[in-house]
Formats: sequence, C-alpha cells, structure tokens
Amino acid sequence: PVSPLAAAYGSTLASHGRDLVEENLGRWVPVARLKYYFAVDTAYVGKKLRLLVFPFGHQDWQVRYQQDAPVAPRFDVNAPDLSMAFLTYILLAGLALGTQNRFSPDSLGLVASSALAWLVLEVLSVLLSLYLVTITTDLTPIDLVAFAGYKYVGMIVGLVAGLVLGRPGYYVALSWCCLSIFVFMLRTLRLKLLSEAAAEGVLVRGAKNQLRMYLTMAIAAAQPLFMYWLTFHLLR
Repeated sequence: PVSPLAAAYGSTLASHGRDLVEENLGRWVPVARLKYYFAVDTAYVGKKLRLLVFPFGHQDWQVRYQQDAPVAPRFDVNAPDLSMAFLTYILLAGLALGTQNRFSPDSLGLVASSALAWLVLEVLSVLLSLYLVTITTDLTPIDLVAFAGYKYVGMIVGLVAGLVLGRPGYYVALSWCCLSIFVFMLRTLRLKLLSEAAAEGVLVRGAKNQLRMYLTMAIAAAQPLFMYWLTFHLLR
C-alpha cells in the first residue's frame, strides 16, 4: 500500500533530518554539555535559592567530582546551573511596569535586550580579563554565564519586595541580596580562579596571584552594581 510506504519514508526522512541537525548544531553548540547545566530537580532549586540568599553559613564550596567529571547539579548544590532566573526577571519586569501603567511591548523589549546585552558584555569582559592575566582555570564560558545569571535571583527578590512593600522594601531586600551575591561569588570564584596556584602548592603571593584575587573581587563587586542598574528604574 502507498500510505504505509509513504509513512515509512517520511519517518526515515525525519530521522535523517534530525540527525543532520544535531550533527551540525553540535559543531557550534555543545548540546551534550548544555544538558549538564539543566540536570536539576525541585530539591536542588530550593537548596540553591537558599544558598544564594543566605550563603553566610555555608562551609563546603567545593564542586564534587566523580571519575574526573563534575556530578550533576541535582546532586551537588555547588555545581553551576542555567536556571530560569533571567526569564523570570523579564516577566517580573513586565509585571512591575504594568502595575504602574508603563507597560508596552517596546518597553519590555528594551528591558530584555538591555539585560541580555549587559550579561554578554559581562561574560566577555571576564573572558578577556582571564586571557590578559593568563589565568589557567577550569571555568568555561557556560560556567561564567551560569554564575553571572545568579544575580537575577536577588533582583527578583528585590522587585517582589518593591511591588509588595514599596521603595523601602525594595532597598532593604536588594541590599541584602547584593551582600549575599557578593559573598557567594567571592567564595565560589576564589576556588576556581586560584585552583592553579592551589594545585601547585603556591601561596597566594606575588603579582600574578594578586591579580587573581583582584579579578575575583572585581567580578564579585560588579554583581551588586548590575543588580541595582537593572532594577531601580522598574519601580517608582
């Protein structure tokens, strides 16, 4: 019959097309690697949110490994992940603008494009800094995107507090989250950026190691600035 043959041919063609797309996509986008950053569950998300907002009592910041590969994020709260905080921030920004009768597709598009541009600029700046300082680290560009994206959690908390409690609530909540993300980034990136020196048994002295510390401090200190810059105009 014609229909079964057509169905079989269509299925074969679709399978071949899917394999072709995956093969070509894999040349430019590390699909298998990206899956690692989305290997999360509800328990992990809850623990990660608690760590981002209350990092002060956390003791063990080392990422766990199994057979020379980091374990999936759902098994290790210290592992980087690509959460949906960025998209949540955009949606919440639209809500904030709407409650003030300032919403429009253009205004929301401007918020989204501005946030994305700053995120890309931040990651590229860190990559350039690592290159100029000649720091050897296991941080990948995707890791940097993940760490840069954690600031949006604090921004969401600040916006929600602002919508519920007004400007005073926004400033109190955002100030706390700015301090929290500074501590989180400082303790996390210190292990990453100083891993080479630690592995070689070198004390944190000398010009190169001081540059590592300065870069770590600069990245951590930049997070509160981005958090304020991307949220203060959304509330009036």
